[in-house]
Amino acid sequence: MTVTTGSAIDTLWYTRCPVPTASGLANNLGWLGRTAETAGVQFGVLQDAGPELAVRHFDHQLPGLIREGGNVPALAARAEGSPTRLIGLTWIDEAQAIVVRGEADVRDATGLRGLRIGIPAWAADRARSFPRAMALHGLASALRLGGLTFADVHLVEVPTTPAPQVRTANPDRNTTWGVEPLLAGDVDAIYVKGARAQEVAREHGLAVAVDLDSTDTLRDRVNNGTPRPVTVHQDLLEQRPDIVIGLLAESLRAADWAAANVEQVRAVFQTETQSGPEGVVAAYGENFHTGLHLSLSDERVDLLGVQKQFLYAHGFLAHDFDLASWVAHEPLRQARAQLDAETAAAQ
Repeated sequence: MTVTTGSAIDTLWYTRCPVPTASGLANNLGWLGRTAETAGVQFGVLQDAGPELAVRHFDHQLPGLIREGGNVPALAARAEGSPTRLIGLTWIDEAQAIVVRGEADVRDATGLRGLRIGIPAWAADRARSFPRAMALHGLASALRLGGLTFADVHLVEVPTTPAPQVRTANPDRNTTWGVEPLLAGDVDAIYVKGARAQEVAREHGLAVAVDLDSTDTLRDRVNNGTPRPVTVHQDLLEQRPDIVIGLLAESLRAADWAAANVEQVRAVFQTETQSGPEGVVAAYGENFHTGLHLSLSDERVDLLGVQKQFLYAHGFLAHDFDLASWVAHEPLRQARAQLDAETAAAQ
């Protein structure tokens, strides 16, 4: 991999996954563009920039990039040498489940014994193999709840390209890998997550065998989006820390705003997640808008460590690396201090 460093920063690039995030909300409100304008740089959203830059969402090889998204690509990129720093983590549960056909008599984790479980195939590289990583970790968590292991089920590879009837508007944003093989009877159960997955499950009469969101411990819910990292290219952090702090401040501001504006927030995230209002509520709950704040608490960092070790053990990371040295605490501290000062000045 070619690591691009040292370039002068003239554009703030932002990228995110199609899930509820404070930065996504701040972007929709125009606040991230405001940060770039104040800093005297251009502002670009990777999803609007065309296919030639799309890969940067996964390899993080863009000097002016800030990314909020799934942890599998972020961890995989860091393990392969991408010069990034971790500057924030969120935790928003997103309806993780193992589902079966509606007529199947499987309604708990012990019922998974002996079943054929659909697992997405490997993609072009480790970072883009996040569907496989999600399904494996979700299944591992479900099996553990039933006192089972991978040895107690049959793993069946399924395509990561969905069939037309379950395809979303943007295939890269699909979260329903394996639905077609499940409906065809080629597998007995699959892992799903998120708003669109909930809608697809209802549309096809699928039943929840294991609801991972109902588990008591956060460790049983660790996956690609839990916790979800905010990462920044090292060049941007070193050359323009003011931009990084400003963007984090706008994300914190958006999280504060979201807590008091639930209807507007739901409207934004229906577009972000490509689902209807029922799908957003089903996937993220009635009160997800109150929990969008970033943190680098010991608990969240430790939970990301759980994910890192799972990914390394199952071949999703090229190398292991020290998680603590990846974390940059100061930008988030300064962003909070900036907001506190603004609040105090306004009173």
